[in-house]
Amino acid sequence: MTVNSSGIYMLLGRYLLGLYFLVPGVAKVLAPDLQLALMHHHSIPYAIVLLYIAGIAQIAGAIALMSNRFVRIACIGFVIYILIINFSLHDFWNYSGGSAVRELQSFIKNLGILAGLLVLTGISVKRSLELKTIFSTDRNYSG
Repeated sequence: MTVNSSGIYMLLGRYLLGLYFLVPGVAKVLAPDLQLALMHHHSIPYAIVLLYIAGIAQIAGAIALMSNRFVRIACIGFVIYILIINFSLHDFWNYSGGSAVRELQSFIKNLGILAGLLVLTGISVKRSLELKTIFSTDRNYSG
């Protein structure tokens, strides 16, 4: 049996991307205070509701990536999430000095993660959303 190195890279990449979203998602649900303060600082309406929605979505999307299920849907959802976060919370254009540099760095880092999600979306197998696919035991599923 030969080891498929690109399969290992895909597995590792999906797990690391999943971890990137899983840890903050759990933190949002279990310890929301810091994130709520940031959202209030940016005058985000309905902050508590949006925070819990984001946390649950991050956890669900991370599990989808890590389990290789609904990868395209999770990636597209995370792309939208990153765009919203970048323009609402990493608004480097409203800062100066070191704060502007940190926010710009976060903004650019998120664009890099967004790029990885787009690549993963592009190479993932598109599958129809049918009950037989949802409950399939086919471990190669990545739709």
